[in-house]
Parts: sequence; C-alpha cells; structure tokens
Amino acid sequence: MEKIKAGTWVQVHEIVLKPEERTGKLPEDTKKVPLEMWVKGFLKEDAAIGDTVEIETLTGRMVSGSLVAAEPAYSHGFGDIYIPEMLQIGMQARAILRGEGE
Repeated sequence: MEKIKAGTWVQVHEIVLKPEERTGKLPEDTKKVPLEMWVKGFLKEDAAIGDTVEIETLTGRMVSGSLVAAEPAYSHGFGDIYIPEMLQIGMQARAILRGEGE
C-alpha cells in the first residue's frame, strides 16, 4: 500500500461515542448510530490509508484518527437550491478584500 508523506493535507475519521455511550436525550434514530468526527489537517508522519495517525489542524490542534483520504477536496454545499444571501455575502467579501467595503 502506498505511503502518504508527512506534511500532506489529509482527512481522518474517528468514532467519538459508540451508540451505547450516547446520552438518552436524543431522538431514537440518532441514538442508534455512533457519534463520528472527520477532521482535516497535516499528517505528522508517513502513513497509509487505514492507519491510525496524528494530524495537526489549521488551528494547531493535534488530532488522531484513522487516515481516510489524502489531499481531500471540499465537498460541502447548500444543496441544489439558490440562496440569494449567499451571492450577496460573496460579493460583499470580495469588495472588502479589495478595500472597498467595511
């Protein structure tokens, strides 16, 4: 299996709580699944997908988990709908970066 070099931007996965460890004050369907986390950061040592590794996040936090991806893409979105506020926010941010806004 190919090793991923230390310093590479990666994503790790970790089960934070098993279903039986979760609080009872949750909806029934939520109680049945584990609480999971996915975190992106810089790999501290060479490793392969599936290895337990330590990463350093952009905020300097050290996190360990199972290595699931090297150089992961951002895939978040707001679905297949148009949100006019998002367009305005983007335009305002660009104006601020150009020194034209508040």
